[in-house]
This record gives sequence, C-alpha cells and structure tokens, in this order.
Amino acid sequence: QVQLVESGGGRVQAGGSLRLSCAASAASGTIFAAMGWYRQAPGKQRELVAAITSGGSGSIDYADSVKGRFTISRDNAKNTVYLQMNSLKPEDTGVYYCNADVIMWPRQYNYWGQGTQVTVSS
Repeated sequence: QVQLVESGGGRVQAGGSLRLSCAASAASGTIFAAMGWYRQAPGKQRELVAAITSGGSGSIDYADSVKGRFTISRDNAKNTVYLQMNSLKPEDTGVYYCNADVIMWPRQYNYWGQGTQVTVSS
C-alpha cells in the first residue's frame, strides 16, 4: 500500500508564498515513477498544477497559470515532492492534492493524498 501525506497548506495574502510537501511511503521495491500536484477550486474540476518524473533530473510539467510562480521539486531518496508557490493569487485558492504514479512490478498504480487547503486572500 502507498500513503501520501501532504503538509504546508494554509492561508496567505495575495503576493505571499507557501511551500507544500508530500511525503510518500510504500513497501520496499515500489518505484515512484512520477509525482505531482493537482488542485480543485470550489465548483471546478480538479486540474494539474505541476508534475515531475523520477528519471535523471526529472521531466517537469506546469499548468500555464502557474508557470514562473510555482516550482516543483522532489527528493527521490525520501520519496518526497515539494511545491514552492510564490506570488500567490486569489485564484490559486483550492484544495491541493498530491498524486503519484507508482510501479509495483509488474503493475502500475495511481494514488492520491487527502489534500491540503490553500487559501489566498486579496
């Protein structure tokens, strides 16, 4: 079984910063192929914020709305992914979910964290 535990959410004023962390735990031999962050604002669908793969320096993908403001990184040794969020805007408000694609050979699975609330006030 895989567990994803998020932390770092909270309330901040527009222009402020927050750093989210997602610590993953799993049985020995589990490979975390990709990890990322999604968010869901009230009344809206869940959307990708940023994702990073495990190979080499990690292939990274960002939503256009966060490019230049958010930075995703990961510590493969700790199976932890971070999301540094700067210049936050009210429209960044939502529940942020950690997501992981894992390989427990020979199968691949996808897991979600419980979510952490981010509220940006104007």
